[in-house]
Amino acid sequence: MSTVLIVGAGPTGLTLACSLARQGVGVRIIERSPGFQTGSRGKGLNPRSLEVLADLGAAERLLGAGCSRAVFRKYFDGEFVADTDPHEGVRPRPDVPYERGLLLPQTRVEQALREVLAGYGVEVEFGAELAGFEQGEESVTARLTSGEVIVADYLVGCDGGRSTIRKRLGIAFEGSSDPETAMVVGDVELDGLDRGYWHQWFGAKGALLLYPFEGSDSWQFQANPELDRDGRVVEPSLESFQRIVELHTGRTDLRVRSTSWLSTWRVNVRMAERYRVGRILLAGDAAHVQPIAGGLGMNTGIQDAWNLGWKLAYVLTGQAGPGLIDSYQEERLPVAARTLDITTAAMIEVVERSRTPGVGLEVVRSDDTTGLAVHYRWSTLAADGLDGGPQPGDRAPDAPLADDEGRAVRLFELFAGSHFTLLSFGRPVPQLDGPVVGFAIDAGPGSLQDRDGHARRAYGVEGEALVLVRPDNHVALTARAEEVEAVRHYLSRLRAL
Repeated sequence: MSTVLIVGAGPTGLTLACSLARQGVGVRIIERSPGFQTGSRGKGLNPRSLEVLADLGAAERLLGAGCSRAVFRKYFDGEFVADTDPHEGVRPRPDVPYERGLLLPQTRVEQALREVLAGYGVEVEFGAELAGFEQGEESVTARLTSGEVIVADYLVGCDGGRSTIRKRLGIAFEGSSDPETAMVVGDVELDGLDRGYWHQWFGAKGALLLYPFEGSDSWQFQANPELDRDGRVVEPSLESFQRIVELHTGRTDLRVRSTSWLSTWRVNVRMAERYRVGRILLAGDAAHVQPIAGGLGMNTGIQDAWNLGWKLAYVLTGQAGPGLIDSYQEERLPVAARTLDITTAAMIEVVERSRTPGVGLEVVRSDDTTGLAVHYRWSTLAADGLDGGPQPGDRAPDAPLADDEGRAVRLFELFAGSHFTLLSFGRPVPQLDGPVVGFAIDAGPGSLQDRDGHARRAYGVEGEALVLVRPDNHVALTARAEEVEAVRHYLSRLRAL
């Protein structure tokens, strides 16, 4: 029996597959396309997604392939206005290993995740399309168009905004669509522009954005569409892209010499009313779609999978009760609702402020778009906490430490994997049962040393304390050093869910 069947091999499905495979869970991931996608599509990983991918072993494969500091070259009504760096003034912090996001094609993210997944002996099954499914109390039976039948413990739909699985489950996709608001997007090769900048034209005629990808001749093209005499969107093509370039730039020397991926995008703001029906779950665009402003689509899907992966694995390996999976919807559905609000407001602000010369896409950048502020304080998995510092449900911060021999160690290195992590400040690690690994900090010989106090500041600890961190690097609880029983109770409650 395949333990988990994942439908859809985009960033969401691949992140989930990597998480499950790493934890020893049998997984199959199918994709109806005959091969991997070639269009750039989403092109930004925010800092939180980089943390997730680093934990899975994919980030190092990506950092050299993308750009973390793009300079915006801005124009208004065809005239150059200014060059700006939206990350100017952003400095590295001990608690945040990636202070900036990373710009690169979504295809490169998928490639890196496929490589990680292959290391666990799992390959994407391309050209495999789901025809139907049924579920019982103990399993899900899926039928492929090829005639193959797959029996799995759980089925996860990562099959995009038009999700077949969501539709067949009858789950409402609540929200709105605006067919009148459209953009054309594509990957093009273009002569005549400096590749050292993200070129952004705004003005009375709308917008044109051209971003150059590292290590290639390709640019991502985004613009308001060309309309025909009846006001209908002209299908994107090399010729229409050339006319759009000339319209916004006022230049005839810029030549679009080839196109590959071409698409038309329309504003959709929708969210599934629920993420689970029995043994079938939804993640990524199958569960929510939002405006592109802020670049949160791919990132939210990756973080859905990060939340779900350890929970499915803990249930399937007997480390937690089946009720743990209910916390996936409890935690991630409110995050999706918030994301829809953020991206809708950002889209409105871009449209309104782009009418002012010198204003560009930096208006959408905020703590909300980094992913670092996402928390689950309302969750049933968030236990009691001490005053000050991160609260249960918050992202667990990083910090530099040193081992007994003076070698540098980071908290995120200790967190990496599928275990809970117990940080014991000022005391030896107590004896515990269950999926938890403990580390003593500033507790004498053999413990880790917080020489510069970064870990204590990050967690608001002045003396002795305990911090329990979940496998997805969110704080489970904080307690006084003598309250070891609170940690034991938390872990036993997990098993009883």
